[in-house]
Amino acid sequence: MSIIVNFFVAPDHEAAAAVVGHGPEGVFETLVFGNFDASEAMIEWESIFTGRSFEELVDADEPVVIADLDDGDGPTVFVASEALRHALAAADGVSLAEVCKLWVHGLAAEGEEFDLEIAIEILGDLARLARGIDGRGDSLYCWTA
Repeated sequence: MSIIVNFFVAPDHEAAAAVVGHGPEGVFETLVFGNFDASEAMIEWESIFTGRSFEELVDADEPVVIADLDDGDGPTVFVASEALRHALAAADGVSLAEVCKLWVHGLAAEGEEFDLEIAIEILGDLARLARGIDGRGDSLYCWTA
């Protein structure tokens, strides 16, 4: 589980990787959250949006790690897949709420509690961020520590 989760927009992998040691705040447009496994959540969200299985996405090494300090013991930067970014950008409020319900229900089945309203806030903010970068050539990244 990540204590700090920052989703951010960067022009390329090199620029995104450059913030691994200190985080993206103050450098890139950033959304700050905390206390959830962002990598696993992104896989789950993509699975729900696209219908691809969680296992298939894991086997495809999603999300792709761009930078990793201390072999997973330190801050990490990974990039959201194009499929996830496009799904978020295209999602309306109803579909975002449905994805959130399925995500929270899946976590509960694993014995993990997550507030539905917070889930809706996270995905709603991410959808707005994804819509803002459509057509710019930027990508959606996540920094965790």
